[in-house]
Amino acid sequence: MLQNNVEMDLKMRLIESGQTQTEVAEKLGVSLSYVNRITKGREQIVNKTFVRMMDELGYDVELTYKKK
Repeated sequence: MLQNNVEMDLKMRLIESGQTQTEVAEKLGVSLSYVNRITKGREQIVNKTFVRMMDELGYDVELTYKKK
């Protein structure tokens, strides 16, 4: 099982950075709608099959973030 709320983590990181979704999308060269889909959880950024495989093997998946 994925332990993180990736969407909430991303929203918090955006707020902490003082950047908007539009700014991040422009810097990454992707559309605002794509960034928005990720932020709202409509676009999966963690492969479900990988999470299911790890769960089957007895592991939970937890992402960690480290500031550069």
